[in-house]
Amino acid sequence: VQLQASGGGLVQPGGSLRLSCVVSGRIFSINDMGWYRQAPGKQRELVAAIANGGITNYAGSVKGRFTISRDNAKNTVYLQMNSLKPEDTAVYYCNAEVRRGRDYGDVDYWGNGTQVTVSS
Repeated sequence: VQLQASGGGLVQPGGSLRLSCVVSGRIFSINDMGWYRQAPGKQRELVAAIANGGITNYAGSVKGRFTISRDNAKNTVYLQMNSLKPEDTAVYYCNAEVRRGRDYGDVDYWGNGTQVTVSS
């Protein structure tokens, strides 16, 4: 199972970016999907998560600015980031709980990081 994230970049304060993460490989089902971020010198933190049924959860610092969504047919999770602030600068990682078969348990997989830099 592989997770491939994309969409990061350099954006000015107040700008927007959309991150995507595609899950590929042997997949029976995907439970929770989410985005985390890690800024220099800080611990990795949850940004947003979305359950298979669509229930979402956001960090307080991004509520009202970021929107997480998923396309189950494409095994893809998105993060729409609006009104970006310099403090949103970090490496963003996607995460998915994947079941590889009917008799397998859920396993956490992580994608490559994608850098988001918010600066004027």
